Amino acid sequence: MPRMDRFELFKRLKRYIELHVTKRTLFLAILVFGLLLYFGPGVARWFYRPQEVVDDLVERCMEDRLTSFYSEASEYDANIVHSPPMEDEHGYLPYVGNGVFGLPVNYEAKIMIRNGRTLSLEVPIRPIVTVSLSGKFSEATVVRYLDGVVYRYQCMRLGLYVKYQYYAHRTIPGLLVQEIKVVNPSDVNLNLDVLHSSPPNSWLSSSDTIRLQQAGGQAEYQVSKGVVNVDSDRLISIAAVSSTVPSILEVKARSHANIIALSTIAYSKPMSSDEYYSSKNAVESLAIQSMKDALLKPISSLKHDHSAVWNHLWSTGLSISNSLAAGAVNGHLINATMYHVLSQTPSQYHVDSANASTRAQVMKSLAYTDGCYSSYHTLQADNLWKDLSTLSEVNNVVSRWLLTLEKQGCHNLVKAGALGVVQAMVLSFGGLRFSNQHLELNIHPKDLHRDLDFRRLSYGNSSHVNISVVVQEDNHAVLYVALDRSDKNYYACDGGCLDKPVQLGPDRIQFPVKLTEPVTAILYITYDRQHMEDLRHAIHVKEIVEAPALEHHVIALHKHGHHLGGLPNLFWVSIGVLIVVFHLFLFKLIYNEYKGSSDKFRARYGKL
Repeated sequence: MPRMDRFELFKRLKRYIELHVTKRTLFLAILVFGLLLYFGPGVARWFYRPQEVVDDLVERCMEDRLTSFYSEASEYDANIVHSPPMEDEHGYLPYVGNGVFGLPVNYEAKIMIRNGRTLSLEVPIRPIVTVSLSGKFSEATVVRYLDGVVYRYQCMRLGLYVKYQYYAHRTIPGLLVQEIKVVNPSDVNLNLDVLHSSPPNSWLSSSDTIRLQQAGGQAEYQVSKGVVNVDSDRLISIAAVSSTVPSILEVKARSHANIIALSTIAYSKPMSSDEYYSSKNAVESLAIQSMKDALLKPISSLKHDHSAVWNHLWSTGLSISNSLAAGAVNGHLINATMYHVLSQTPSQYHVDSANASTRAQVMKSLAYTDGCYSSYHTLQADNLWKDLSTLSEVNNVVSRWLLTLEKQGCHNLVKAGALGVVQAMVLSFGGLRFSNQHLELNIHPKDLHRDLDFRRLSYGNSSHVNISVVVQEDNHAVLYVALDRSDKNYYACDGGCLDKPVQLGPDRIQFPVKLTEPVTAILYITYDRQHMEDLRHAIHVKEIVEAPALEHHVIALHKHGHHLGGLPNLFWVSIGVLIVVFHLFLFKLIYNEYKGSSDKFRARYGKL
């Protein structure tokens, strides 16, 4: 705009204000503007406050639901994942399984049955029951490893929340249990939709309704039958039984409502189509019988029996100090991996229908441990420690683990089912090996840079051994050994076995870590004292010394995530910057002093 046009516009605007805007109007405008500046933010907050209050109530509801799990999560005995996951959470797949079938915990998930070593064959049955919620809600899932139960929580406004519990039953192997509880603390009665998918008609070969006796009378159950193709020549016959659930759930004001959804599945071994017709009725009968067995127990007993098996399995395990080093395997990944491997491994010993002969065979397999574990310790095997956030990743990891254990001398323990697999996994973590009447700890002293605690290693079926590795303040590692229980005397010796055998007992006994040339095991345990005394003549070494202290930078890397001894990188960078700045300042000071002296000299003697 030309300068003259802008000047003319300003003159017209001034003339308009002088003719039409009075001093009173101008005062009122200024007053209103000032009031808006003063009260505007408060008014805006008042308008948005209801949503903030609702969000706060939802967060508080979820916090109340999860509080009881925080302690276990800090010990890596449980994993909590919000939807979507928070920054510091591990997004491991929520999953239930018992070696007969497995299931990711989401509404669209299908049942997975055994195909080779893993539960990787999909059956088009979606058994998950869920309550449909409208509007904004918060959701979180907890996988509690110790009892093999997945908990899911949904919180909405006004304090309404839904609690789900899922578990693939350990003593009734074909049984999936879903417990749903809806709590309505508001003053309004609610009718909520309940979602439950039926098997697709294209898969079903037949579908029937039967009535079974349960507490309170008879109830209807749906029986679905179909087949799954393994390859072009073989198929598997499938039968599933599920309880009927309401399509609408009424939840009265200041009350709660429950849904118990039971499902069972049975399937045949891979067979030809000609064999199918003679076996399908047997598979159906097995699925119906599993449901009858479940209905004989109250829901509290079902959960108690299931959790007791998982607690028994976890009595053997590993504790490891946390490491901040890049790529380090920590407790959360170890426990999650063990949980998924065990979820895909049957436990024949704990099945209600197992007879004495079956249990005796399992115990016999557990006793034959020679050669397990025969390779380097698996905490160093990167291929066994992968992400567990998807079903395909979980199946790949489980397959690698079972294959590794089987091919590294633990085939008898794998044959024993979950009881043997958990023992084999813990042995592999430390390179522990049963070999010709003794148990030896095969791990190089330079790898003992973290505290380790091997819990309840089975030596036979009547003795359990605890072995601990502790890194002391001087960076030397020492061993501690104790018997959890025993049916006879046990003895131990350190590397080389030059010292006399030490009898073990319930109290921890300390052993030094010794380095031999050539490298041998650092610990031997046996019940045969003579065998241990003979070992000193059978272990041929040139030199035995106490293992040197671990290098400080290695310990610092695990404790602090870097080699700089506990202080963050920023600290050392800051120190370097300060040193450079100080030297620049000192240089400038010297330069200025020198320049000032030169100027005075020239001023004094410049003119003659």
